Amino acid sequence: MPMPTLEQIAEKVQQCTACPLHEGRKNAVPGEGNPNAELLFIGEGPGQREDETGRPFVGAAGKFLEELLGTIGKKREDVFIANVVKCRPPGNRDPFPDEVEMCTSLYLFEQIALIEPKLIVTLGRHSMRRFLPEDFQISKVHGQPFRRHGQVYLPVYHPAAALYQDSLRQILKSDFRKIPTILKKISAPS
Repeated sequence: MPMPTLEQIAEKVQQCTACPLHEGRKNAVPGEGNPNAELLFIGEGPGQREDETGRPFVGAAGKFLEELLGTIGKKREDVFIANVVKCRPPGNRDPFPDEVEMCTSLYLFEQIALIEPKLIVTLGRHSMRRFLPEDFQISKVHGQPFRRHGQVYLPVYHPAAALYQDSLRQILKSDFRKIPTILKKISAPS
């Protein structure tokens, strides 16, 4: 069976009823960006603004993410942005593990396979937990790249966390400044 396109995955996401999250959504948020991006950012789940627009990271956290991208000479159009769950959890609660499992296995892993990013940047602990060991604590591993199953991951704090904890703003900026060096190392012949 041929691999679906990103557009076909987005269509499937819009019609998905695989878990209870679909019941409260206005719009599913499949993800968006450059289909050939070397950088893939994966957040937790859509918030209210994302649910209204069907686009990832369009609220205050999205503005900060765009600012962070600017510090490394990138724009939204240069990267791909997705979430571990494609529908907004009620009341912005944390996504449940079975919801994350369902969404990533049905959609996100296919998106990753199609995009073939050099680096996946996990935004926040829920995204990090889907790809890196359970015992990792974001406060201890943020800003450090890890290679697992042939893919390089960079866990960082979620941009929304920096909106509530000012000390995290500088930490996030510092972690983002490492991205160009990490990409160079990934591209260098070993």
